[in-house]
Amino acid sequence: MAKPATILIKLLSTADTGCFYVAKKNPRKTTEKLQFRKYDWVKREHVIFKETKIK
Repeated sequence: MAKPATILIKLLSTADTGCFYVAKKNPRKTTEKLQFRKYDWVKREHVIFKETKIK
């Protein structure tokens, strides 16, 4: 079987609260690191979430 095109990544909060989201990414099409503005439920406001690897 062929290797899947998408990988799972972790979107970690830049507010240092430990909150994270899990997302899928196609590394063949999107080579740069993802960055989204999402809701941080510990800080209770929208902050930047940056891509990191899932360990």
